[in-house]
Amino acid sequence: MLGINHDHINLFSKLSFSRMVNVIQVRWSFYYSKWSKTPKGIAFPISITIEPTTACNLGCPECPSGLKIFTRPEGNLKQELYKKIIDQVHQKTFYINFYFQGEPYINSNFLEMVNYANAKKMYTATSTNAHFLNEENAKKTIESGLSRLTISIDGTTQETYESYRKNGSLAKVIEGTKNVVKWKKELKSKTPYLIFQFLVVKPNEHQIEDAKKLATELGVDEIRFKTAQVYDYKNGNKLIPTIEKYSRYKKQADGTYRLKNKLLNECWRMWSSCVITWDGKIVPCCFDKDATHQLGDIQQTNLQQIWKSAPYTNFRKAVLTNRQNITICQNCTEGTKVWE
Repeated sequence: MLGINHDHINLFSKLSFSRMVNVIQVRWSFYYSKWSKTPKGIAFPISITIEPTTACNLGCPECPSGLKIFTRPEGNLKQELYKKIIDQVHQKTFYINFYFQGEPYINSNFLEMVNYANAKKMYTATSTNAHFLNEENAKKTIESGLSRLTISIDGTTQETYESYRKNGSLAKVIEGTKNVVKWKKELKSKTPYLIFQFLVVKPNEHQIEDAKKLATELGVDEIRFKTAQVYDYKNGNKLIPTIEKYSRYKKQADGTYRLKNKLLNECWRMWSSCVITWDGKIVPCCFDKDATHQLGDIQQTNLQQIWKSAPYTNFRKAVLTNRQNITICQNCTEGTKVWE
């Protein structure tokens, strides 16, 4: 289990009295709703995920953004809409994740958005493929006050890295990482907390130990190994790792695969967080990549109303009573990240 570090301290420092009260209310509502099988006492999101853009420079095989196969509109989050969202939520919401689909740094206003949330004393996090972390952007990232930066590094050689990160350059990832580490030192900043995220798939599982060594050499704060979601897994998939610890799927006696995680009729995310697409649509969670379960539009209605609306209540009710029939839940493995 990970100990307390400066990232945790930074996170806890964002908990004002009103935000702490909201956390308590959310937890009470979640457990009471599980017990009663009916959504009760809905409070307000503890965290929200905001999508800066749907665009991406890579072509990863299990990513709608990389494959350019969205059926929903594509675009970049505008500053006016973004500030409207933050102004609505900042008194009770303290965690902002700037990532859903796409590469956040493609939105030219991304770091200005981080700075705006930071000024509201919110914890800010994002995930990047690090191809845009040149000297200028690395310096601006530190200056923005970004709390946490997760860099995807899915291989320690170019051949392995690009087997999943299509069109990607490992050299650029390493260079971008070095730039961030350098500017953290130059500006004497503890933030952003820098994480390497290694998505374990069959082509790169042999490089897990090498990835740990590389993380240490480059001076990142932590490395995390994440299980990979694949859409077509029942009859096997070339991306499913052979090391079961790092697989979301388990091979059965008949040779087919099933999700290891039990699909319980509950989901903490439905009480604690939501996802907002670049154009203001509210969707339940990050598994709804194509926004098929739209629960509201923040350009037309404020989040407080959407959060407690009939569509949201009905969706939570379905989660509590018949979650296996909700399409986006059928490949969900909440809680299966492997941290070392």
